[in-house]
Amino acid sequence: MDNLDRNIIDLLRENSRASYGDIGSRVGLSASAVKRRIDRLVADGVIRGFTINVDPTIDGMSTEAYVELFCRGTVSPSELQRILSAVPEVADACTVSGSADAILRIRSRDIPSLEAALERVRVAPSVDHTRSAIVLSRLVHREIE
Repeated sequence: MDNLDRNIIDLLRENSRASYGDIGSRVGLSASAVKRRIDRLVADGVIRGFTINVDPTIDGMSTEAYVELFCRGTVSPSELQRILSAVPEVADACTVSGSADAILRIRSRDIPSLEAALERVRVAPSVDHTRSAIVLSRLVHREIE
């Protein structure tokens, strides 16, 4: 990957629907050269896919919480993944350093559905307890991966 590839990726992050010609005019390449580079980035697994970002208030999933997950004993990341994948409201889950075993981001329709999702997480035999913080307002949001 070179600086042109990085610039192309930055422009795709801004607008994944930008045309090859628009991107090319901003990075100094022809549309066909941009297409070849993007195709290579996809084939190499650098670009994993293209997606849409739907406004959660319109999508009906406007309640959001960050949840610390504490387990009993030692639980493998694959076991946590199995448990958390079964709860569709879990938008993100990561193992972390510190006192919690994992941190989750949960999106739901409302507080009762958030509570139900948390309960589905808590009933797993390896889960000891959770600690939640409900998001009041989002101040900064960037899709950086």
